[in-house]
Amino acid sequence: MSFPLLLVFTIFIALAFDFINGFHDSANAIATVVATRVLKPHWAVLWAAFFNFIAFLFFDLKVASTIGKGLIDPAIVDTPLILSALLGAVIWNLLTWWWGLPSSSSHALVGGIVGAGLARAGLSSVKSEGLIPICLSIVGSPLLGMILGIILMKGVRKIVSGCHPLKIDKWFRRLQLVSSGLYSLGHGGNDAQKTMGIIAALLVSSDYASHQGFKIPLWVVLSCQSAMAVGTLFGGWKIVKTMGTKLTKLRPIGGFCAETAGAITLGIATHFGIPVSTTHTITGAIVGVGSASALKKVKWGVASQIIWAWVFTMPAAALIAAVFLYGFRLIAN
Repeated sequence: MSFPLLLVFTIFIALAFDFINGFHDSANAIATVVATRVLKPHWAVLWAAFFNFIAFLFFDLKVASTIGKGLIDPAIVDTPLILSALLGAVIWNLLTWWWGLPSSSSHALVGGIVGAGLARAGLSSVKSEGLIPICLSIVGSPLLGMILGIILMKGVRKIVSGCHPLKIDKWFRRLQLVSSGLYSLGHGGNDAQKTMGIIAALLVSSDYASHQGFKIPLWVVLSCQSAMAVGTLFGGWKIVKTMGTKLTKLRPIGGFCAETAGAITLGIATHFGIPVSTTHTITGAIVGVGSASALKKVKWGVASQIIWAWVFTMPAAALIAAVFLYGFRLIAN
């Protein structure tokens, strides 16, 4: 089967987005395990990349369906629209990576899709039933992560109270390998599916895949999981520093609780097909763990900068995508 050049280029950009997502958001998976010195950075990224890749074995592709056919009217989808959406997300991701801000790759992609849809066909093209749960997750996923982080931190402390601090550190250094692996599994399961969905939508709109059932070819699944895993290997060290050291000081017990809270939140969201932000989720969990000890241990100035990056992500990516789509229209005319 041969594909037109523009379609091939757009698939390449989609996989590039997945790669960038990997090195942009891999920081979320490895920040705590690096900050607590459980693993050296190069071993941490290998650990995260492995679980990123195998995630498709554990989750149904519900998130991919939400992205591929649940945000905008499939009838308006074509290659220039998908390419514009991807460019909006990629450019915003690179900007926030350069600034060291852990913004959401997921919401950048959603913003890009919606922005391109609005530029193509106006407000009527946007499916509110798909967009509203994602918008609610902007608040819901970090809030759930924070609540679970507080509950886990306080519960685990009660369990280990009376034990020697050095013994506690030794236990939780080992347990943190499990929790970081589970979090990476959730990251790969939720985030890689977003790119699968957009490539599948592209193939359907170009008549290279069936319009019935929105089935995602295995080569798309493996390509997206691989791109994310390779991106994870390159890491996102600026964001690791922000997430792992600037928000709050973490010990292995705190890292375990934050990663476990994040993994549970991502698992729930992926099960229900909601494309949440892994960045928001782990940030909320880290803040929850820090505030379980004392609110003053959380550096709220840094947290507020991160929140502003969240607020601007969807509209900024939407605006960039709309500009690209208008540009493509001018070139076509």
